Amino acid sequence: MAMGSLSDSEDDFNPEINTTPLVDVMLVLLIIFIITIPVMNHGVKIDLPRASTQPNDIKPDSINLAIDAEGKLFWNTEVVDLAQLQTRIEEAAKKSPQPELHLRAERTTQYEKVAEVMAAAQAGGLEKIGFVTDPEKK
Repeated sequence: MAMGSLSDSEDDFNPEINTTPLVDVMLVLLIIFIITIPVMNHGVKIDLPRASTQPNDIKPDSINLAIDAEGKLFWNTEVVDLAQLQTRIEEAAKKSPQPELHLRAERTTQYEKVAEVMAAAQAGGLEKIGFVTDPEKK
């Protein structure tokens, strides 16, 4: 009897291919590849350049500008008038990195004086202005 034949005669030729052994072999190969591929190392060795780990951040200087109750201006504890303030702001704006202006005013200072200083800083080209306040003492 021929393999895969349903007839009773021995003389019949069966042109069909039996794929069962082929599927078995393919499944065994698939399992072997699934198991062995994670074990294999597919790394390519590359010599990459090293980067420096130190930051290059340069902190800008800060200018402490204080205004007292009478309207006097203090540039880092030095008394200046409005004309001197304008020239110092222009000089500071040309520095790289540009310094920060820390503006401190007393509680009883007129707002007009604070606005004049802010306008002078803006006209001079300073971009960073910060307001320094003192918390109330209890």
